[in-house]
Amino acid sequence: MNCIIIEDQPPAQRILKKYIEDIGSLELKGIFSDAIQAMEFLKTEPIGLIFLDIHLPKLSGIDFLKTMANPPSIILTTAFSEYALESYEFDVVDYLLKPFSFQRFVKAVSKALERKEIESHNNYKTASVSPRKEIYIKSGYEHIKIYIDAIQYITSDSHYTEIVTDAKKYLSTEPLRFWLENLPSNQFQQIHKSHIINAAAIEKIMSNQVCLLGDIKLPIGRAYKEEFMNTILK
Repeated sequence: MNCIIIEDQPPAQRILKKYIEDIGSLELKGIFSDAIQAMEFLKTEPIGLIFLDIHLPKLSGIDFLKTMANPPSIILTTAFSEYALESYEFDVVDYLLKPFSFQRFVKAVSKALERKEIESHNNYKTASVSPRKEIYIKSGYEHIKIYIDAIQYITSDSHYTEIVTDAKKYLSTEPLRFWLENLPSNQFQQIHKSHIINAAAIEKIMSNQVCLLGDIKLPIGRAYKEEFMNTILK
């Protein structure tokens, strides 16, 4: 992980530099005596971790944090314990009270590395899960692919469901609940005990009816109307 030191005292700078070199999992990209210098550096250099002193010339460490919209991980270093509570309002990784040992330093860095790993894992999951574009329906002995965006509505009968698309109708033995559980909930809404509609296919809503593309009119059930209207109009 790339890191920088913002610290105005040379002895403290040397200790942090030595600890960073000893730990091996960090790469020191710069040492700054005040936060203004560091701000200029951060405009062009991506940094994952900052070792930040609180008492700095020109701009304090706390005020520096207030200027950052999306700060990297922060480990505060200070000789004054009274700022600990305020610092955690900025979601800092850890608070190192000077003088601190190498073991305490390693513990703080481990927290930062763990946070980075969790964030990377979450970003990977978000990037790798793409919206579903099609779904297969079981019709007799066949499984037929249907593009989700093409579905206008789904109607339930006692023994089957009818899936109506832009161009065709399909019969499936799956119950209506199957479609509620497997279609995107932000796109498909149940408006009646027997009907699910694709919100993208709505042309207008009239009293207790929904008008879909192709002059299709479906009733809105009393038990579903409030939730449906709140979802559509929010």
